[in-house]
Amino acid sequence: MATETHGAEGNSLVFHPMDQFIVKPLFGGEGMGMFTITNATFWMILAIVGVIALMVLGTSRRATIPGRAQSVAELAYGFVYKMVEDVAGKDAVGFFPYIMTLFMFIVFSNFLGLLPMSFTPTSHFAVTVVLAMLVFLTVTIVGFVKNGSKFLGLFWVSSAPLALRPVLAIIEVISYFVRPVSHSIRLAGNVMAGHAVIKVFAGFAAIAVISPVSVLAITAMYGLEVLVSFIQAYVFTILTCVYLKDALHPSH
Repeated sequence: MATETHGAEGNSLVFHPMDQFIVKPLFGGEGMGMFTITNATFWMILAIVGVIALMVLGTSRRATIPGRAQSVAELAYGFVYKMVEDVAGKDAVGFFPYIMTLFMFIVFSNFLGLLPMSFTPTSHFAVTVVLAMLVFLTVTIVGFVKNGSKFLGLFWVSSAPLALRPVLAIIEVISYFVRPVSHSIRLAGNVMAGHAVIKVFAGFAAIAVISPVSVLAITAMYGLEVLVSFIQAYVFTILTCVYLKDALHPSH
């Protein structure tokens, strides 16, 4: 949004590209409690409903010649299943439902956030940090349950010279605990940046002289954001598979 202000220095445009990320109560009011339904809550619920509609209702008939919804659902299923099998191994297929749920929720949240007047839950670190922490805790618990103390072999680089192993072990431990931070920031940061840039270009569209250029820029950025929405869901999911592989096969 851009507003025109008048002052001693003349006319100027003031942009507020970050206003679109403000969490507000859905039904009005100023105060927000633990159980307040906000715009973020509403759009996350819509994402969940969209996933259910596609994966459950869209495949309920299971036709031999699939319709559009069934084709998209089967394509998504096969895509994620192959990713889990190829990256984490066949013994990770048991975690496929969880990884599939992650991927579909992020994809729907990202795409719904591209609708006019919508809200993008994955642009908030509060959402992506929870998703990343769930992955981190799941992987850590699975690692110790499956391997016991051998899971600590993930931090001991046995192929390195003996003198360097303690130093590398410290680096590996720090790297391991930084995972949820990088995992969450990567998703939220890319989504937030793209939406903010689109909003800035939309503000320039109010200026008649550069309006055509601004519209072209918005169109190009919007097309890029469609691609980024899928890529960021893919990156988050494939990193989850990589971390799961480390938990199942911790030895270097």
